[in-house]
Amino acid sequence: MDLNYTAEETAFREEVRAFLQEKLPRDLAQKVRQRKELTKADMEGWHATLNQKGWLAPNWPKEYGGAEWNAVQKHIFEEECARAGAPRIVPFGLSMLAPVLIKFGSQQQKDHYLPRILNGDDWWCQGYSEPGAGSDLASLKTRAVREGDHYIVNGQKTWTTLGQHANMIFCLVRTDPEVKQQEGISFLLIDMNSPGIEVRPIILLDGVHEVNEVFFDNVKVPVENLVGEENKGWTYAKYLLTHERTGIAGVGFSQAGLESVKRIARAESANGRPLIENPHFAARLARAEIDLMALATSNLRIISQAAAGQAPGVESSMLKVKGTIIRQEINDLARRAVGPYAMPFPSESVEGDNDPVGPEYAGPVAAGYFNNRKLSIFGGSNEIQRGIIAKMKMGG
Repeated sequence: MDLNYTAEETAFREEVRAFLQEKLPRDLAQKVRQRKELTKADMEGWHATLNQKGWLAPNWPKEYGGAEWNAVQKHIFEEECARAGAPRIVPFGLSMLAPVLIKFGSQQQKDHYLPRILNGDDWWCQGYSEPGAGSDLASLKTRAVREGDHYIVNGQKTWTTLGQHANMIFCLVRTDPEVKQQEGISFLLIDMNSPGIEVRPIILLDGVHEVNEVFFDNVKVPVENLVGEENKGWTYAKYLLTHERTGIAGVGFSQAGLESVKRIARAESANGRPLIENPHFAARLARAEIDLMALATSNLRIISQAAAGQAPGVESSMLKVKGTIIRQEINDLARRAVGPYAMPFPSESVEGDNDPVGPEYAGPVAAGYFNNRKLSIFGGSNEIQRGIIAKMKMGG
């Protein structure tokens, strides 16, 4: 693979930078960099800005309103967005459900849901994990029993990211309990406003309401909301998860995080010398940067395969594992660099309107460190991904 950018790709990078400079609100970028909680309006506003430009769905075919970018363009865009402090686009409708609908959905489902995803008419969340069925997803218990022209759904989903904002949820449900676990699962699209659905918040370690529990009590779902064939949902779920795990690699976010650590290490000093001159710290920083460069190259190669119509295979598990390890290492380097200013939530100990303790750049470090502990387990835990890699590549 030629790692040198062509003149066209360099021009595209400049176009992206100019767009971000003009259209990304400075206050929004500041919220992202300071890891402040984004409102629904924040996320919807940036979604609409990208959609107006035609850059919201880079991997979609143009016939459905996508940009149909190649892998290098997508990589450049994500890199520049992370560097500029742009919010991460909520992925559930755009990059998780949409590829499944485009490949497996009915024409009616494509015609109805894809434009609504682009326009922001629907906010989707993912109904996969359950208590006792997270990494071992095939053991899920949520049931869907067909009665005439509806399914009746009962059960519970958990860790439902941003479900408090969603009006739609795509769910894995068990439609045949008598067969092998993976063979009795179906993929349903469910209106979150249906009677019988309850959403309860889960507050994470960093104090943010990001995930939820969702309960289904005799929820009626029209049969036409079944994606593909009944009892074939595991096939669709695996296809979706390969796209999710590729995105979890988070190369652009890691690159932005690494640059932030370097800035902190140049600013922080011990005995009058910048921390970046400390041999031990500099060695860890260099190791993280080398690993990130290798990951970026692998990410480009695998996304290129996806752009050519090939669903990523075991390689997506490799990206997921290594990408999350690198992001967590960068978070830990930042935490160590700011020292005592990375104490969890120092603002809680400050009365009145006093400023938080320490320099401004130290504020987001603890929240970022704690929030990204989740990376090891969501999208399929790293332990499970290592098992997949061993089985597929080593005959384990």
